[in-house]
Amino acid sequence: MSRRVFSKEFSGDEPSPPRRTGLIAALGSLVFVAFALVSLPGLNARADSASPAEATTVIVVVGAAGEDEFRTNFIRQAELWEGACALARCHRVTLGVQDPGGTNDYAALQQTLAAEPNDGTTPLWLVLIGHGTFDGTEAKFNLRGPDVSSTELALWLKPFHRPLAVIDTASASGPFLKTLSATNRVVITATRSGHEQNFTRFGTYLAEALTQPESDLDKDGQVSLLEAFLSAAHRVSEFYKAEGRLATEHALIDDNGDGLGTPADWFRGSRPVKKPKETTAVDGAVAQQFHLIPGEADRQLSTEQRTRRDELVGAILQHRDRKAELAEDDYYRQLEKLLLELAHLYTPVTNSPPAKPLSPLEAP
Repeated sequence: MSRRVFSKEFSGDEPSPPRRTGLIAALGSLVFVAFALVSLPGLNARADSASPAEATTVIVVVGAAGEDEFRTNFIRQAELWEGACALARCHRVTLGVQDPGGTNDYAALQQTLAAEPNDGTTPLWLVLIGHGTFDGTEAKFNLRGPDVSSTELALWLKPFHRPLAVIDTASASGPFLKTLSATNRVVITATRSGHEQNFTRFGTYLAEALTQPESDLDKDGQVSLLEAFLSAAHRVSEFYKAEGRLATEHALIDDNGDGLGTPADWFRGSRPVKKPKETTAVDGAVAQQFHLIPGEADRQLSTEQRTRRDELVGAILQHRDRKAELAEDDYYRQLEKLLLELAHLYTPVTNSPPAKPLSPLEAP
């Protein structure tokens, strides 16, 4: 798989921006209000903010394990996902675990995907836990019964236009990224190529990250899929360093539809610090809007409001990347409009004063 080249890398010793006055200073306060509202801990969340039709669906597929040692690990990962889904109050389907004597999870996976709505605004998460293979041409995920290839899975997922996240934590999973890449879709693989064929640790770390407060890198009260990816990839890197071993897995994320993927070391915190030379957007913006376990404020938003919130946050991120192209007054004037609408989404659910300032989308 080809890897991007980048045109700019930000360093930690860049000069600080000049002190802002007038409209610019006021916008600093607006950033404070808009994003503090997102993570207010004192909000009284409804017991269950989503109806069954609105709930996120998570399909967890546990593949053929082979040895007992691997099966124990795979079951543990599935249990971590089960716990996270319980906290999220989402709809979960697990394949490959319930029926020990089952011999054809290929058909079960195909039927489960076919039963899911293709359209809508509620996300679908597909999680693959197990082993993978690559013969130099085609990558496959090992199932009980026939294995599923990246090409077959792409065909099964082609009808889907709703938000979709595919997380392949298997060895040799890299080729799935290019084959499954599409708009409005997040694809994560535990390896960057089909030639990384050793057992991967990435899946366990990612499943753990979903419920760990330290994975909330931007401190907005919830862990996004991007943050879980970054946290897991960091732990993988630390594991190999501590063991003094050469890393045999390098996870990638793709959510801009170009099929190239981006590694975790292109980010500082949850913000990208390297940019591709291509005109495509940097990966991560879509994954940042996938939250399996929503924060307290988000639980009170309707599906329509969450959709609009995601659109606004995406627009703010894109606008921030255009800062160098715009006159300063124009930049902050347009930013003000976006932030005001974002803050308005949350003001009906609380009259409390804003919490501490947040950093992820800070304008400067």
